[in-house]
Amino acid sequence: MTGRLNSAQPYAIGLFRIVVGLLFACHGANSLFGTFGGQTVQAGTWPGWYAAVIELVGGSLVLLGLGTRAAAFIASGAMAYAYFKVHQPQALWPIENQGEGAAMYCWAMFLLIFTGSGAFGLDRLFAKRTGTQGATTADQAPVAA
Repeated sequence: MTGRLNSAQPYAIGLFRIVVGLLFACHGANSLFGTFGGQTVQAGTWPGWYAAVIELVGGSLVLLGLGTRAAAFIASGAMAYAYFKVHQPQALWPIENQGEGAAMYCWAMFLLIFTGSGAFGLDRLFAKRTGTQGATTADQAPVAA
């Protein structure tokens, strides 16, 4: 059973990346354009407008699997900033300060920094085209604790 789960790992990571990227991009589109019934943020206001741009662009890149690790790094940092500067001063726990979304996005993006794009990402497509596969069989094996 472990062998089957390990062989499906790139596909599970790819699907995880797609869902997280889509939701993150929708959150940014909501703030920037008022989609999905949201309130728009005035252009150039700190930190809301900049966070919305990071959410839309970073979420789109993560969704496509293009520059996943770099986009996830920036997105994770933006969500950590959002949690500690906006939510955490109101109360300690995320359930008390409405910071669950920021905390979950921060950790989800943090995970993608280390896992990469998984299957279905444009990163892999471009790596195959340029011939710089870069990952050997030993590199693809999961790390055992």
